[in-house]
Amino acid sequence: MDTSMINKIQKAKEYAEEPERVTFHTLTLAFRGSNNDYTVSLGPDGWSCSCPGCQKYGICPHIMAVEIKFKPMLKRDPVPYAPGQNIVSDVKKSKQYSEEDGHITIQAFNATFHGDNKDHQITYDDGTWTSTSSFFQTHGVGAYTMAMERILQGMVKPIMLPSTME
Repeated sequence: MDTSMINKIQKAKEYAEEPERVTFHTLTLAFRGSNNDYTVSLGPDGWSCSCPGCQKYGICPHIMAVEIKFKPMLKRDPVPYAPGQNIVSDVKKSKQYSEEDGHITIQAFNATFHGDNKDHQITYDDGTWTSTSSFFQTHGVGAYTMAMERILQGMVKPIMLPSTME
């Protein structure tokens, strides 16, 4: 492993401790709830979830849990509670979901990573990573993607280092 890769790994560790450097623009994930699995998405028009509660109220404990878990990376106000929503139950569930591992599997996202010198776009689609960083372009991995993998550990497929890097 060359020194430039070692430096990127170290930088990734530092960046991963600052999730506020990330801004999600879009996000799609599978959410394993207590009773069923749902799809939660963030897009230009806001949040959606395939659960009945979201269909009825426009908010649900699944979205609320994602808002809690990814708060520093969302840069947006939480979805407000809805009239008729069982707020006490939904807040309790969302807190539980946000604290437990295994509920979220990220399927795709588009994000901006605020680096020390400039911003980079990062995308993830079912295990395929892309980044606008020049190091990523030549090595297939970089500090920003490795930092994202650390931040989202257990929710994304691991980055596979090219065999020349092992």
